[in-house]
Amino acid sequence: MFSVRKGLFAALVSGVALASTPSFGETLQGALAKAYSNNASLNSARAGVRVTDEGVAIAKSGWRPTIGASGSLTYTDNEGVEIRSGSFGVQIQQSIFDGFQTLNTVYAAEARVRASNESLRNSEQDILFNAAAAYVDVLRDRQIAIFRERNLEFLGEQVRAANSRLEVGEGTRTDVAQARAQQAAAVAQLSAARAQVQASEAIYFQIVGDRPGKLDVAKAASHLVPKSLEQAQQIALAEHPAIRASEHLVDAAAYQVKTAEGGMLPQVSAQAGVSTSNQKTYGGLPGVGGRDGTSTAASVGLNLSIPIYQGGRTSATIRQAKEQLGQARIDVDVTRDRVRQAVTAAWAQYVAAVEMVNAGRELVSAAQLALQGVVEERNVGQRTTLDVLNAQADVISAQISLAQSERDVVAASYAILSAMGRLSPQRLSLNVAVYDPSEHYNAVKDKWYGTRTPDGR
Repeated sequence: MFSVRKGLFAALVSGVALASTPSFGETLQGALAKAYSNNASLNSARAGVRVTDEGVAIAKSGWRPTIGASGSLTYTDNEGVEIRSGSFGVQIQQSIFDGFQTLNTVYAAEARVRASNESLRNSEQDILFNAAAAYVDVLRDRQIAIFRERNLEFLGEQVRAANSRLEVGEGTRTDVAQARAQQAAAVAQLSAARAQVQASEAIYFQIVGDRPGKLDVAKAASHLVPKSLEQAQQIALAEHPAIRASEHLVDAAAYQVKTAEGGMLPQVSAQAGVSTSNQKTYGGLPGVGGRDGTSTAASVGLNLSIPIYQGGRTSATIRQAKEQLGQARIDVDVTRDRVRQAVTAAWAQYVAAVEMVNAGRELVSAAQLALQGVVEERNVGQRTTLDVLNAQADVISAQISLAQSERDVVAASYAILSAMGRLSPQRLSLNVAVYDPSEHYNAVKDKWYGTRTPDGR
């Protein structure tokens, strides 16, 4: 009886120590900083923004001249008469008026850059939330595995106690069989819990970019959560990057309509060129074979093109652009609805999790006290082994439920920030170098030539 009481007391004390003693390991803030810097999906999204930046430089090329050179060499042998000729020329072409197509194309490209920047912010939020969720998932699953280990140790004590009582005639074989059945089930549950820990650690490594070592206790970001659901929704509708990105895409679609309409306006361009040619004749009779020597020519001109009918292609392009603009405007409303729903769901989960934690702590305390009383009553013959096993199952169930609720409180607080559009490294005070997409954009938007990227590739 002393060994059973001693094991129960050790389990109770160690459970309290788990919740109150700091681990001095990796913190949630540190894991989020690593995810922000190392996550491959986030780095891919940043590369996608840099791809979009180049669209502005491509659009601006419509304002700039195009310069080309051409040359040829010809050798002819006709019955002993050799003719060698060559020419070389340079041509310059400059658009003067293109129906404002280049101007609107540039505006559309700039709007897409702004949309991609907001989409990047949204991707950053998703990664930071996934990292926070992965962090608390590892903590939860490790804690559940510890509970399962303690449960197996407790049931081992029950099997030994049941055998001891059977030997002195105070118990039955049924008590032993029941204890062993619960012990076998505990072995399977512990194996499943350890497998779940490995799965959660793998997800953590995928998102954070580092293997989870010793993790510190995670705290909810309650200080950043608004006081009411209505306030959270107002912030989300005003600040969420997904909404802002969809609004910028509306601007891009509107400029695309103007670009398509420019195809029905006159086009004016200027061109200039200079060329030189040389011809030499060898063999044959003197004075036969054509004129030899060098000649140079230069030209300057204006080209005017007035579209009259293009088979309906331009009209269809304009209609298509207008429909795309209408779709983009509808997408803004769709995004707002999704954001509003996400805020509501995260808020409801957060409130419920907080209440479940408070109730769960009382449930664990009560279940542990009940287990202690049942064990003592069984030892004096007032309870059966099955009663002890059921009481222990209640304790484990309450502990696992509390661990899940504690995990949900932290995850839901970060989910609210993500749904509001405020889950950023600046607001979380992460110790990282914040990625600034404007640096690459400013480096390439007005670049006239050069194939090297700003980072030297």
